[in-house]
Amino acid sequence: MSKLFEGKTAIITGGGKASLKNGAIGSIGYGISTAYAKEGANLVITGRNVQKLEDAKEELERLYGVKVLPVQADVNAKDDNEAAVQNVVKQAIDAFGRIDVLINNAQASASGIPLAEHTVEQFDLAIYSGLYSAFLYMKACYPYLKETQGSVINFASGAGLFGNFGQASYAAAKEGIRGMSRTAATEWGKDNINVNVVCPLSYTAQLEKWREYQPEAYEKNIHGIPMGRFGDPETDIGRVCVQLGSPDFKYMSGETIVLQGGSGQRP
Repeated sequence: MSKLFEGKTAIITGGGKASLKNGAIGSIGYGISTAYAKEGANLVITGRNVQKLEDAKEELERLYGVKVLPVQADVNAKDDNEAAVQNVVKQAIDAFGRIDVLINNAQASASGIPLAEHTVEQFDLAIYSGLYSAFLYMKACYPYLKETQGSVINFASGAGLFGNFGQASYAAAKEGIRGMSRTAATEWGKDNINVNVVCPLSYTAQLEKWREYQPEAYEKNIHGIPMGRFGDPETDIGRVCVQLGSPDFKYMSGETIVLQGGSGQRP
C-alpha cells in the first residue's frame, strides 16, 4: 500500500525526541515527526538540543525506513536568524531536492508571569522563537512550496484564543502566528499552497513534570476536558497534521483547528 508522503519532504521545527517516563512520545514535535515518518516522508527536523535531534533521527530511520536530516537551529534575539533559517532550508534542498510540508511547531516562553511583571527579554523569547521563527521559515520555504504546491501548518494555542493568565508573551506570539497564517492563506492561494493553524492540548514531558509537582492543578485542568484526557502527540496531533498536509485537505486554508478534546469550544 502506498503511503501519503512517499518521496516527499517535511520540515518540522522543534522535532527532537522527548519521552515520558513510560517511554511514550513526550513532545508534540516528535509526535508529528513520527506520524509523517509512518507515511513515508523524509524529514528535516530542527531544535536547540543536538542529542534530542540525533535520538529522533536514529529511531525514526530505524523504525520507519525514512531519511531524517537533523539540523541544530534556534531563532532568538541575538543571532543572525535569517541566515540560520536559510541554512536549514538549503540543507533540506541539498539533501532531498524538495519541500512539500512546513510545520512550524517550535516555541519557547516564560509562563506563569503576569503581564505587568514580564521583562522585555521574556517577551523577546516568545516572539523570536515562535512568531519570528514561523515568519522566517515561511519566507524561506515559499519558493519550494510553490514548486510542489505544498502545505504550511503553524502552531498556535488556546493561550492566545482564550487569554490564559500568565501567558502574555506566549499568547502574543501565537496570535501573531494566526494572523500571519491567515494572510499567507490569502496571498498564497493562487499558488495552491494551503496554510492552516493547529491549537493543541497534548500530554508532553513538560506536562508530566507539572502533574508531579502540582497534582491538584493537573486534576482540575483535566476535568475541564470533556474527553477526560490530554491528547496524544502522535495519534491526536500528528495524525491531524498528516491530513492537513495531504491532498484531501488542500481546499482547507486559513483555518484554526482546535485539538483540545472538546474544551475551548468557539462559535
